[in-house]
Amino acid sequence: MHPESTLNQLRESLPSGELPSSYGVYFKNTLVALCHALEDHILQNCSDDPAQQPLVLVTFQQGKWYLQEAERYLDIARCSSHIAVAAVPDSGFANHKAGQLDNVSLVHLNPKDSLVNEWNLVIVAPGYASMVLCHELSEADYQTQNQPGEDIERKFYGLWTFERGQVEKTAEILIERMRPYNSELADRLLEQCQQIQSRGDVAPVDLSGVVSRVVSYLQSSQEQLVTVSRQTREFWELEGQALRLNRNLAANKLQAFLRMAQRVDERDPANPIASLQVSALSETLGQMLDLPTIKLRRLRLAGLLFRVGLSEAPAEVFTHLSSDLKDSTKDLWRGRTILGAQLLGAMPELEPIAKIIRHQREHWDGSGRPDGLQGEEIPIEARILGLVARFQELTQARSSRSALSLSEALDKCQVHSGDRYEPSLVETLGNVVRLTEMGLMQLPSQPSQVPKVWLEDMSNAEPSTSETAL
Repeated sequence: MHPESTLNQLRESLPSGELPSSYGVYFKNTLVALCHALEDHILQNCSDDPAQQPLVLVTFQQGKWYLQEAERYLDIARCSSHIAVAAVPDSGFANHKAGQLDNVSLVHLNPKDSLVNEWNLVIVAPGYASMVLCHELSEADYQTQNQPGEDIERKFYGLWTFERGQVEKTAEILIERMRPYNSELADRLLEQCQQIQSRGDVAPVDLSGVVSRVVSYLQSSQEQLVTVSRQTREFWELEGQALRLNRNLAANKLQAFLRMAQRVDERDPANPIASLQVSALSETLGQMLDLPTIKLRRLRLAGLLFRVGLSEAPAEVFTHLSSDLKDSTKDLWRGRTILGAQLLGAMPELEPIAKIIRHQREHWDGSGRPDGLQGEEIPIEARILGLVARFQELTQARSSRSALSLSEALDKCQVHSGDRYEPSLVETLGNVVRLTEMGLMQLPSQPSQVPKVWLEDMSNAEPSTSETAL
């Protein structure tokens, strides 16, 4: 990585010296897709109030400006307080009407500036922050036999994140890199950035929608790359490239799903750590039942993602009892497991997890949803998840219902032993509760392996291990 690169400067500024877990090598078309996902959020949440509009910092590398992107930024500029575009002088932006708007500033880069090798999109808004930050591989990084023959084969070190502190720090770094070209502009951009940072009266923006788009864009960009590659590569080259790309995209799509699940928890004021607790207790029951390692991993991950189907749910879902919801919202609540499974279906590697989440509300006697599975037709992981999710929910207050103690919540579950829940699982849960109340064990608060993306938001702590296998 070039020492002057924005990526490297960000890494050196972080206390741990480590970049976010999304850091990796990306193909160009994937970066375009990620940028489009973040830009779409600006366009779809456009506000006429300048105080609500984002500051946007862009580096369009050294390539020629694409007309369709210039047209896109004409619309983005109408929804932004200010846009600063850094590119080489002949990029074409200066001649386009988007580059002549009052709230668009151009920084004409010196071709010898390492910034011309970067592709950056940094968005700082009152209620959220996001960015795609990239630097193209050098010729030495590509190695002789892997030099890109086509534009779409170009690769970049890069990352994407919604971590506000890291985005704001990156904005400061980029502004300072623009300062040698226009110190007055740098002062204005820095002032705007600080004004946005100082606003403490703005509620956080729900980013579950944009995270969902990131997942979809990652999926579609992968398919596009493979399609084009099949037309230009021999079969054995394609298979090797696709395998490497699949691993890279799978990790990033999984991170996006985990972020979405975490946002669901953050929207639930009464139960903000539901996913961590459900994952932890499900894993504990699985260990007591001596489940194979692969099933424990799937159960742990399903616990973290079990509420992902509520990513677009209205606020009342998190503040009202299910019996008090209006009909349209009640239908969404009842279908949350199906929605979650469908959402995870965008990633084939998560098919086992989607199956667990889909069937978590099946009943032991066959009276549950969505497929009326009975007994051992229900995956063991789904049986455990359904019981634990209900138990954990009962231990938290909701609307007019007070939080129940562990033994009271267990009693509620035992009433349905044999109809909703498998009796042996209820008995195992009872053993955990009794041991906890006797002080012989502590009810787990988080699973043995927590994905890095989750820990970053919780405490900025580094995890000892990470979730890598399904």
